[in-house]
Amino acid sequence: MDWLGLLIALIIIFIGFAGLLLPILPGAPLILLGMVVYGLLAGFYELELGFWIGQSILVVLLYAVDYIAATVGVKRYNGSHLAIGGSIVGIAIGLFTLGFIGIIIGPILGAIAGEFLAKGSLERALKGGVGAFVGIAGSIIAKLIIGIVMIIGFLLVVLF
Repeated sequence: MDWLGLLIALIIIFIGFAGLLLPILPGAPLILLGMVVYGLLAGFYELELGFWIGQSILVVLLYAVDYIAATVGVKRYNGSHLAIGGSIVGIAIGLFTLGFIGIIIGPILGAIAGEFLAKGSLERALKGGVGAFVGIAGSIIAKLIIGIVMIIGFLLVVLF
């Protein structure tokens, strides 16, 4: 095992993990890139084909869950796609204006604003906004779980 390679890889991986929460960073690709960097620096002999297939499946699953969870949340509460878009914009604006708390408040306000633009009624906007938030919150939780599984899988292969 190459300790320098592992350190560099872990820095990239944890930036990628942050990207699972922050839409401005490509989370899953960065996590995978960290693993590739480790392979380049330490040699790919520890990271066999089965490892790469498993990690690639998890990346695809991560993107699928992201889309499906948001869509299901919106449809369950009769929301529109503007609620999802508003929620994503709300995360970005909230993060830059309110810091970490903006990640929580921003998507709610953004989803409500997006739904209000789509439906014109505050009552329907609140309902659709809640649906978008529930879907996005479920998506974030699922992405974090998948990201943790990816990282633990990498560490288990590299350290043991």
